[in-house]
Amino acid sequence: MNEDKFKQYQRSTMGEMRPYEPGEDLSKITVNDDDKQRYGCPKEGDMVARSPQDRDNQWLVAKEYFEANFKLV
Repeated sequence: MNEDKFKQYQRSTMGEMRPYEPGEDLSKITVNDDDKQRYGCPKEGDMVARSPQDRDNQWLVAKEYFEANFKLV
């Protein structure tokens, strides 16, 4: 793939997140398999994100990704 095709984009919406609570039920929260292997998710410091349009749509955000890409408003 040609690297020249990649462009930088900034998100245009706010993200709704809360801290992951170790031991909480994750049956309704999506956890990415790559995050499990790479970062050992779920773990303390991870965040649970939800869609503002569908608050039942929730997923885990690895602590490392969260810290590199988000700040509290």
